[in-house]
Amino acid sequence: MGVGRLIVLTGPSGVGKGTLLRSLLDRHPELYLSVSATTRNPRSGEIEGQHYYFTNRSQFDRMIAAGELLEWAEFAGNCYGTPRLPVEERIQQGQRVILEIELEGARQIQQTFPSALRIFILPPSLAELEARIRQRGQDTEEAIGQRLHRAQIEISAANEFDHQIVNEELETALDCLETLLFQPMPKSEA
Repeated sequence: MGVGRLIVLTGPSGVGKGTLLRSLLDRHPELYLSVSATTRNPRSGEIEGQHYYFTNRSQFDRMIAAGELLEWAEFAGNCYGTPRLPVEERIQQGQRVILEIELEGARQIQQTFPSALRIFILPPSLAELEARIRQRGQDTEEAIGQRLHRAQIEISAANEFDHQIVNEELETALDCLETLLFQPMPKSEA
């Protein structure tokens, strides 16, 4: 059995976290992607326990009060959080567990799970990030401006993380991510 570990991936919207993560999971199916809890309603095709754990606000508030979440945040009137128990169980079983979360959640993980490996994904430049967001074709000019403003704030926090990876070229960034995830842990963390 391998050594379990919590891995946190964060970075600004449009930086390519999802693409990196999908490629990583394709190469390494032994990795476990944590499933978040949310108070929002399921979308068409979403499966309970696979995409999210769907809950109501009072249940979510109870989970917060009981310390059952490693991190949580509220976005657009809905709450999202990482249930502690499934993550801890997988780590105890020797698995590497990945959380793809926002900056505020990643900061909470530093407090609730200080042994986590925290990785910040950076764009090669703000101009490239803007080009990627525009290529999606999903946002209004106002939304693009808001995303870029938030990205600048998030990028300024990159040095809070254990490692930073610049996602300029997917294969190079993926290789760097694999190296970080599969290098032996220092004895004090094992």
